[in-house]
Amino acid sequence: MHWIRRMRWIRRMNWGAPLAVVLLAAGLRLWNLGVPHALVFDETFYVKDAWSLFNNGYESTWPADANVLFEAGQTDIFTADPSFVVHPPLGKWLIALGMNLLGPGNPWGWRLATVVVGVLAVILIMLVARKLFQSRLLGLIAGFLLAIDGHAIVMSRVALLDNFVMFFALLGVGAVLMDRQWHSTRLAGRLAGLVDPGWGPTLWWRPWLLAAGLAFGLTSSVKWSGIYFLAAFGVYLVVVDALARRRNGVTFWASAAILKQAPATFLLLVPVAASTFLVSWTGWFVTRGGYYREWADSTGAAWTGPLAWVPHTLQSFWHYQAAAYTYHVGLATPHPYQANPLTWLFMIRPTSMYYRGSSQGEFGCQFQSCSEAITSVGNPLIWWAATAALFYLVYRLARYREWRVGFILMGMVAGYLPWLMYLNRTVFQFYTIAFEPYLLLGLTFVLGLLLGRIPDQARPRRRHSAHSQVHHSGTKPRVGTLAAVTVGLGIALVLTAFFFPVWTGMQTPFVFWQLHIWMPSWR
Repeated sequence: MHWIRRMRWIRRMNWGAPLAVVLLAAGLRLWNLGVPHALVFDETFYVKDAWSLFNNGYESTWPADANVLFEAGQTDIFTADPSFVVHPPLGKWLIALGMNLLGPGNPWGWRLATVVVGVLAVILIMLVARKLFQSRLLGLIAGFLLAIDGHAIVMSRVALLDNFVMFFALLGVGAVLMDRQWHSTRLAGRLAGLVDPGWGPTLWWRPWLLAAGLAFGLTSSVKWSGIYFLAAFGVYLVVVDALARRRNGVTFWASAAILKQAPATFLLLVPVAASTFLVSWTGWFVTRGGYYREWADSTGAAWTGPLAWVPHTLQSFWHYQAAAYTYHVGLATPHPYQANPLTWLFMIRPTSMYYRGSSQGEFGCQFQSCSEAITSVGNPLIWWAATAALFYLVYRLARYREWRVGFILMGMVAGYLPWLMYLNRTVFQFYTIAFEPYLLLGLTFVLGLLLGRIPDQARPRRRHSAHSQVHHSGTKPRVGTLAAVTVGLGIALVLTAFFFPVWTGMQTPFVFWQLHIWMPSWR
């Protein structure tokens, strides 16, 4: 009977613990979501664009005093004139769905889509971590870290686009992870028994790659930066195929991966992603009022020569994308909260999304002075520990070439490295939400090493040392190590409680807000 009770307890924990993490994430993100009843930071663009897109099929212009009127409930004051927007429409369509469901004048409606995606991302990272590390505990830890981190909380509570980028990219990365095992198993099966495998087979049926192409297409349909994930993991898939062929004894493994399998991989990924991107622009295509919609019809604008046959609609669309790209690479307008990408990992200049100071008696302030702030500063312990783990993972990849480490770092390559090409462009710390899951997976990897849940290649195997064998097998961590990890996670949770008011716009004494300014640059 004892073992039956134990099995029931294990089953309850297998479901109960992840459910508790999801409920914690939902509570931290949904609590008082309608505060402030104001368009914060870039909500001034995306919320209004979403509503005009929903009504017109394209983003249109608004009167000069639109914010005040919109916040007061006058939401249908957009015009029929097109607005030049530089981000694809999918994220705004999602925001518009929440507005249509709960009402365009309701801040809950503005932010519903981002908060739902923020909670789903916690579930997704748990699934990815569990698959990656083959450990329920590490999956739970990864989800817990994302659930309580302040940057992830803030980005789930404001109607910006970047939370969608993070979610769809992570969805694509998870599909690539699933394909890794699918590809390895079927490649080995096709090569089994062959005396001279030569180049080996071309694997065409890879459904997880189709899913990855769809997910990366959705990412790119929110922001162009999703293309970096498509490109980075496309290269990753070629490298993984080459190494798998070499392990299976393929003679010409490198040339086979590049010249034989890579074209098939390209055709499984890119057309699906490109089609998804085009479909996201359906509103622009089926209406006539969008920006540059009839550009090619104007005198002297249409292409001539070999490309003259291209339909004017597609010519206009290409011109629009070229104009948006020119805007992106040339944006250098100074902003008080811009942050150089070289400082992002150290969280030097987090973005203040909203701040309102007040005196006693003003806006309900019961102290000498009050503050209401929404600052996308991460949980300091989680963020800085994850950054330290990232540098350690770079070392481990160079030293031991562990595939899990390479997989995690590829997420950083896709989400972070491209921004180093734009050091003079106006960019912000909140863009880091796109690669935060991989920072947290890196930290989870290190915690897994400490807990003995991941075999440590840095620890030499000693046949005559029982302790080293137990530790290497990943079954029983030291009591002190387990206690240290538990205490660390507990401290992170306490810090979340401490910072929560300045992540969610709660009214606090001014001195309380000052206690959270750990660096002068956090003001």
